[in-house]
Amino acid sequence: MSNYDKYEIVIGLEVHTQLNTKTKIFAADETDFGAEPNSHISPITLGLPGVLPKLNNDVLEKAIKLGIALNCTINKENHFARKNYFYADLPKGYQISQDALPICVGGFVEITVHDEVKKIALTRIHMEEDAGKNNHELDPDFSLIDLNRAGIPLLEIVSEPDIRSSDEAYAYVTELRKLVRYLDICDGNMEEGSMRCDANVSVRLKGETNYRNRVEVKNMNSIRNVKRAIDVEVKRQIDLYEAGEVVEQETRSFNQADGTSFSLRTKENAHDYRYFPEPDLPPVVILQEKLEAIKASMPALPNVLKQQFMSAYQLSAYDAQLITDDKEISNYYLQIIQHTTNYKAAANWLNNEIKSYLKDIDISFVDFAVKPNQIAQIIQLVDDNTVSSSGAKLIFKSMAEGNQHTAKEIATALQLVQTNNADELSNWIEQALQKYPDKVKEYQNGKKGNLNLFIGEVMKLSRGSSDPKKLTALLQEKLQEKS
Repeated sequence: MSNYDKYEIVIGLEVHTQLNTKTKIFAADETDFGAEPNSHISPITLGLPGVLPKLNNDVLEKAIKLGIALNCTINKENHFARKNYFYADLPKGYQISQDALPICVGGFVEITVHDEVKKIALTRIHMEEDAGKNNHELDPDFSLIDLNRAGIPLLEIVSEPDIRSSDEAYAYVTELRKLVRYLDICDGNMEEGSMRCDANVSVRLKGETNYRNRVEVKNMNSIRNVKRAIDVEVKRQIDLYEAGEVVEQETRSFNQADGTSFSLRTKENAHDYRYFPEPDLPPVVILQEKLEAIKASMPALPNVLKQQFMSAYQLSAYDAQLITDDKEISNYYLQIIQHTTNYKAAANWLNNEIKSYLKDIDISFVDFAVKPNQIAQIIQLVDDNTVSSSGAKLIFKSMAEGNQHTAKEIATALQLVQTNNADELSNWIEQALQKYPDKVKEYQNGKKGNLNLFIGEVMKLSRGSSDPKKLTALLQEKLQEKS
């Protein structure tokens, strides 16, 4: 056993999701990403004297949706609190958040790692406003402050320290991102900062029950970097313990360029923030009727869709997982099978040809030219033996380039319609066999693999229009006659 194997990893994650509301949580400022610096601000955002915040109702509804999806208890009475700390990008000198009574309590996120299912317990989900953003790169002498992000609504999802590896952390954040996209409450783009993750990491000897000092790691702009940062921090802590040193409770930043971390500050505790009730916001009371209405409006969630695809459409767990990993893909699949009952073929087209095409040219379904009913048309042509699988791919390529004709019309125009005419097939077979007399003799002497050569040659001569099954049967018959 190595020194590293003696230790158990303990991880709790804090995931901040920026909600995709049109306006900020307590003000009417717009929330568009990428606007000119300090163009989406107002007296409320700046915390000027005499202004009063007002809760955006859309934030409340999106928070409830996430809580329902994550099996949380929804608090019907909510209070806001002031979290006091000073940064240059926090103009009021405090952040409006929730403390004692958050919107959601408990719940769990179900993950699968190495074919094992595990539930990661949640502590809470609470609503709060985001801070602005400091930029240290545009000016050599000064830090520049953009307050467009200040007041953007956030949901902070806090897990229990139930995560035991960087792989589990990766799966957890992946599952959360998938869920917020299905719910359409956040785009999940970590690169743009609309989903951010802080990892609280500690290690302890296996069998030890007490928690040791934890380190909060920040500045991870992708799920892959969450995993990398945890691996780096775990190694750092174990190396310290093995050297007889102490792990200080602190906040560290992960350097994505070289895979190292550095200390930012001593880790604060809750009392350092001096929470107290926000005097300018009354309690928010959620009526049972509102809760029921939000439950009724919930979309189908990925785990439910996965089970539906497996039970109703007989897809494998693997195919169903691939399709439900992305909301756009699952929606597209549901549209395809409105036009075909060959559910497996629809899954194959999505998971192979379509995904590869979208990746190769780097577009999403929003810009994809091929409509779901067109994919169903191609599937029908293959099922009817009207075109071969290779011919189907040529039809797909033509549609992807903008051809709006039906699959049958494209097949006819490209001369891809398979022929079952025995005379035509016999003529092409004869030409192929005459071209390779030596290969015919080899076949007759036992080299049966030459059959594929003849099939390929006939396919060339027929421009792919030969029915493979009919061709193979006739070809074997002809070769038998010549022996």
